[in-house]
Amino acid sequence: MFRRKLLCEGPFTFAALLCTVAPALFADDRPNILVILVDDLGYGDLACCGAEDMQTPHLDRLMADGLRMTEFYANCSVCSPTRAALMTGRYPDMVGVPGVIRTHPEDNWGYLSPSAAMLPELLRESGYRTGIVGKWHLGLESPNLPNERGFEHFHGFLGDMMDDYYTHLRHDINYLRLNGDEIDSEGHATDLFTQWACDFISTSDDEQPFFLYLTYNAPHGPIQPPEEWITRVQDREADISEHRAALVALIEHLDAGIGQVLACLENEGLHESTLVIFTSDNGGQLSAGANNGPLRDGKGSMYEGGLKVPMCVRWPGHIEAGTTTDMRAMTMDTFPTVLYAAGVSVPDAIDGVSVLPTLLGEHQADLRELWFFRRREGGTQFMGKTIEAVRMGDWKLLQNSPFAPLELYNLADDPLEQHNLIETERDVARELSSALRRQIQHYGSVPWQRPSE
Repeated sequence: MFRRKLLCEGPFTFAALLCTVAPALFADDRPNILVILVDDLGYGDLACCGAEDMQTPHLDRLMADGLRMTEFYANCSVCSPTRAALMTGRYPDMVGVPGVIRTHPEDNWGYLSPSAAMLPELLRESGYRTGIVGKWHLGLESPNLPNERGFEHFHGFLGDMMDDYYTHLRHDINYLRLNGDEIDSEGHATDLFTQWACDFISTSDDEQPFFLYLTYNAPHGPIQPPEEWITRVQDREADISEHRAALVALIEHLDAGIGQVLACLENEGLHESTLVIFTSDNGGQLSAGANNGPLRDGKGSMYEGGLKVPMCVRWPGHIEAGTTTDMRAMTMDTFPTVLYAAGVSVPDAIDGVSVLPTLLGEHQADLRELWFFRRREGGTQFMGKTIEAVRMGDWKLLQNSPFAPLELYNLADDPLEQHNLIETERDVARELSSALRRQIQHYGSVPWQRPSE
């Protein structure tokens, strides 16, 4: 540990180069890795992120104990594509997941490419024990089940969402699994996932590092916290609406669960040796009462409220506590960051870029010039078409409906995306629209439906 600390936290920029291009140097100092992904958490829906009606002491502490990334973006404004980006380090379309993977073929908008290199596969090959607890949402059948894509342990939920946090069913189908076995479990899903994560941590081996991907359903709808948590919020917040109180309670209940998992690390003596990453798969859903802070719109949208999410990283002895960065990054950048921290070689053919130098306090250049976001969906609102956004510097071009015109914003001057400059900044619009067309052509090389039998 001291050798990595000396090289990666020293005053020389060469240290960042070593951390980025020579991970094998640190193969004898590999952290446990805990990635916590929550579902539909708004950019402003933690107390430390500005929610004045919220009490989230455990996530507030996690943010304070590490580095908070204030300019972190989900790869997509809905679930499956962002999860695909995290697991592969690719733009979601490049691994066949442009939209939400669902039970019914006529409403399914993605198929995870069987050839995509997966984060748990690479970590497992290098000696990590790999586990997923919670929501998978990247495939309901072979060959895209968690145990077939690099996870040796799976205790969780295959599907997109639960219709009830207590029955754990979706379309009257039980998607709860322990590895390949269907299971029935009693209790609120958040409590179950918390306990199963602690079970995984408590059975860890001192001689083998672990990678745990803990992915909660909360605070995705249905907004169904335990009743006593709603009462607690209402007793404390006299003027809160019932609608908002339910979501606040669901998030506070989630915070308590994450606190238990972090306590498990401490109780097992693993706090110092574990790299913890926390973020959300997309912005908060406004119709559920979410708070996306000062951002426009929410989940499902190409405006900032659908894409910008809370994010922090804690790694005691390596990442300075109580720090923040405005370095812009996105979900797929987590993939190479984790691999470099683990001393594992990173595949050449990925789109993500490691932010490990930034985490370790080194200066780092912008990760990319162009940032692309895309979502495919069905129904009468989308009709199987897509919505897109591309960002270059402070400029952002977007189409938030497949049937609406393009919009252009300067986020430095107009962070709320209120003043559409498409007619007055035509040169910028042409440059960005041309880049977007090229990227869409690039995406077309990868199928997003399961091959016919």
